[in-house]
Amino acid sequence: MAYNKNSLVAEEFISDEEILESLKYAEENKNNEELISSLIEKAKECKGLDHREASVLLACEIPEKNEEIYKLAEEIKKEFYGNRIVLFAPLYLSNYCVNNCTYCPYHHKNKHIARVKLTQDEIRKEVIALQDMGHKRLALEAGEDPVNNPLEYILESIKTIYSIKHKNGAIRRVNVNIAATTVEDYRKLHEAGIGTYILFQETYHKESYKMLHPSGPKSDYAYHTEAMDRAMEGGIDDVGLGVLFGLDKYKYEFAGLLMHAEHLEAVHGVGPHTISVPRICPAEDIDVKEFSNAISDDVFAKIVACIRIAVPYTGMIVSTRESQAVRERVLHLGISQISGASRTSVGGYTEEDRPDDTVQFDVSDRRTLDEVIKWLIDMDYVPSFCTACYRAGRTGDRFMELCKSKQIQNCCLPNALMTLQEYLSDYASEETRIAGEKLIEENFPDISSPKVLEILKERLDKIKNEGERDFRF
Repeated sequence: MAYNKNSLVAEEFISDEEILESLKYAEENKNNEELISSLIEKAKECKGLDHREASVLLACEIPEKNEEIYKLAEEIKKEFYGNRIVLFAPLYLSNYCVNNCTYCPYHHKNKHIARVKLTQDEIRKEVIALQDMGHKRLALEAGEDPVNNPLEYILESIKTIYSIKHKNGAIRRVNVNIAATTVEDYRKLHEAGIGTYILFQETYHKESYKMLHPSGPKSDYAYHTEAMDRAMEGGIDDVGLGVLFGLDKYKYEFAGLLMHAEHLEAVHGVGPHTISVPRICPAEDIDVKEFSNAISDDVFAKIVACIRIAVPYTGMIVSTRESQAVRERVLHLGISQISGASRTSVGGYTEEDRPDDTVQFDVSDRRTLDEVIKWLIDMDYVPSFCTACYRAGRTGDRFMELCKSKQIQNCCLPNALMTLQEYLSDYASEETRIAGEKLIEENFPDISSPKVLEILKERLDKIKNEGERDFRF
């Protein structure tokens, strides 16, 4: 089918022919220094690159130009997101699933894994455990099973999560990562007050998609790929894209991912709120050696850098699938959100020892949240638990307008510092608290408005000394 980013047909806005032509163009120009230099100059305007232009940078083999690409990615990340890193945790509700995805241990034919679904009381206990760590933002995960995990269960769980106030803890934003569904169901999720709706494409290569999803509702490539359009039609402002790198060839996935972002921007006026970059990794009943397209750390780092350059406004997420060393590397190149102290099993947060019988994938970074916070502080990043934009209605096109104009930082840094102070006062170790409060003061010069700085200092004092919480600009 002919490529048309304005189309609502999956095979037209993700055109195989267009991707192959773009990759051919990138291969032919991977050592074209003049073209690559011009693309780097264009990207410095911070308005992004299209999928074909970005594919040339990804394919670039000139060492000096690659260094320029990495440097530019870091500069763009700082321009849009400063030194803030948003933290969240996944919460697995159920691993019942009717799909047979070949890369996921939750697949229906796996008889080795224990099937578990949390009750509302068990969800309360999980949420309290997460609140006691200091988390304010969750990403709900559940397998696709209309009988065991109907939408009504997800909606009830969201209501339960938002209702729990434990000591100074509260979950202020619930993002949702569940299967593709109908406009009507997306409308119900929107009315339930979700933050971002996240759905990974897994792979944009249609033939590979069919082989990797041999049966179950998820096997419908078009229905899955067109889900974000239905979500936006249902009123969800913020959507999050992602592919599972390693399922197909990474250059193909990269181009498809950017084409999807371009499609959302063209049709809805709002690109992806986030882009996630998971890689295939070991798990129960899954042998990564069977996936010949797995990518190296160097390739992974370049993908992150090129996405940041191509889609400068988007939040970029890396999970605890990645090691501390890899996460540290890509933080500099474009990542703006990370998970911390994640448990990828159903009911894992209430168990002292990490259960492995319901794990979706192996966790490489197993540090506590406090250790992750201290690590970020030591690198001069501001750990942020901010949810202010979502709760103030700065979502969708309103958020993008602020982000693209770089005005969002007038809110983001003060909000990040206040949520960091909440964490330091309520949950941090003494060592982390001392380092964090020093970092907060060191960021005062970056608050451009004297009035905002004055208000910020007053609120920080109220958080530290009067026990007040939940301020926001």
